[in-house]
Amino acid sequence: MQAIYLIGLMGAGKTTVGKELAAELGISVIDMDAEIVKQQGTTINDIFAVKGESFFRSLEAKLIKELPLENVIITTGGGIILNEANQEWMKEHGFVVYLDANPDEILERLQNDQSRPLLKEDKRTALYDLYNERLPLYEASCHIKVDTTSKDVTTIVKEIIARF
Repeated sequence: MQAIYLIGLMGAGKTTVGKELAAELGISVIDMDAEIVKQQGTTINDIFAVKGESFFRSLEAKLIKELPLENVIITTGGGIILNEANQEWMKEHGFVVYLDANPDEILERLQNDQSRPLLKEDKRTALYDLYNERLPLYEASCHIKVDTTSKDVTTIVKEIIARF
């Protein structure tokens, strides 16, 4: 089975859904953000603060080409689609699932999360700006779109499997 890439805004459920989807399909899951943290030996917040977002995006672009192409779920960072080459790579080498969620629900999910470098100031404005900026990129990058708003993980996983 080809790789399944989960894309979407932070808080849409990529990591949580990825784990359960991998368990349901009996395959492994790789969290790209966790891999970058492991490789760099520091947090994503620190990478953004010290080396900048463009450095982080270059790490993503390199890593995505190093990951397995079969029998794996790959949960991506929310900005993976900012690089057109990443969009093309995922669509060409796997099945891309866009997990979408209402921004208000994402805000609720992330209200106590301090690990998001792009949501440091006014979370609501920053999140809505990101959502509006990235929505067309997510939609252009995916094979299917799954709305995760007000759904439990099991329902989302069943929907992905049914549509795969």
